[in-house]
Amino acid sequence: MMECGFDFDSIVDRRYSGSYKWDDHTDDPDDMIQLWVADMDFKTAPVIVDALRERVDHGVFGYTYVPDDYYSALGDWFLTRHNYSIDRSKVIYTSGVVPAVSAVIKALTAPGDGVIVHTPAYNCFFSSIRNNGCRIVASPLQRVDLDERSFTYRMDFEDIERLAADPSNKLLILCNPHNPTGRVWSRDELEKLADICRRHGVRVISDEIHCELLMPGQTYVPYATVDHDAVVCNSPSKAFNTAGLQIANIVAPDDKVRAKIDRAINDNEVCDVNPFGVAGLIAAYRHGAPWLEALKTYLAGNYRLLTAYFSEHLPSYPVAALEATYLAWIDVSAAGISAEEIERLLCEKAHVRINGGEIYGDGRYIRINFATQRSRLDEALRRIAPLLDGLLG
Repeated sequence: MMECGFDFDSIVDRRYSGSYKWDDHTDDPDDMIQLWVADMDFKTAPVIVDALRERVDHGVFGYTYVPDDYYSALGDWFLTRHNYSIDRSKVIYTSGVVPAVSAVIKALTAPGDGVIVHTPAYNCFFSSIRNNGCRIVASPLQRVDLDERSFTYRMDFEDIERLAADPSNKLLILCNPHNPTGRVWSRDELEKLADICRRHGVRVISDEIHCELLMPGQTYVPYATVDHDAVVCNSPSKAFNTAGLQIANIVAPDDKVRAKIDRAINDNEVCDVNPFGVAGLIAAYRHGAPWLEALKTYLAGNYRLLTAYFSEHLPSYPVAALEATYLAWIDVSAAGISAEEIERLLCEKAHVRINGGEIYGDGRYIRINFATQRSRLDEALRRIAPLLDGLLG
């Protein structure tokens, strides 16, 4: 299937290419299907490949100067697509969103301070908090069952109010859109969150790395449009499958806060970026929109395939109603064993690698990355179904 002239169906063999997703588990059999870590199995946009090829042809790869066009490409993209104005003087570039979040925590907390995080949560949030000597303060999202086969989540604002009122809790990490649940937070939800945090002096860090990967009919609301004091971290890496180019941005409007973050970025030695990350970002934000729109259409088709398959063959395992990302969050509690054990069994018996929910804070769920060729996803589902069905006894 060609989506507007872009080929997402052709299999790309990523084994032995230095891929963390496909090469990290050296004992995996050759037919293992990797649906775990969140990168896609598609080649990136041709305009990005062309930009990188041009940069390679230059032949000199010294220390990188970030040009004006980098900031204008970033600003034009978010203003045009999301009505979010980014002042280039408020931007700090760095090597990735995880280093960015870690540096912000380092800059704005002291060891022992609490950092509020909605759980289940992206696992690196936990390590970033711990590595800076801070306390993980969980605010569990409330599950809302839509029917027997689908569910969603909402924030527990009473719980957030209680946690924010504790003066030892200094920060809140927001994932907007949310990984792993796939929620796209509404403006009303974000305004309520901002009001609570503002009243109690809790600074919000918003990780917006998944902001472009929306399902049809969804609208991303940049958190900075409701909270002008927030620190926002973004990158084209998820949307354009360029995580290996190591580029991200921190937008910090407050001058004093930004100075502290800049100091932490330098202390953590993540203040330098490479020429390919810069060239890739400019190409993505200047010329990558047609490819991105075609990608989103393809991902929506993959999600429909997955949900239809679970509905028909595995109705005892509800799938979260996905609003963004390419990560399916699936309730496997009916199996009566932990998600970690299911992860192991799927690897050993079905030769499909997924993520158990324990690392995100809830062992009743698994996460499946469906950003792969449709034929490969179909094969993975055919392998997964007999095993999960057999666990029901």
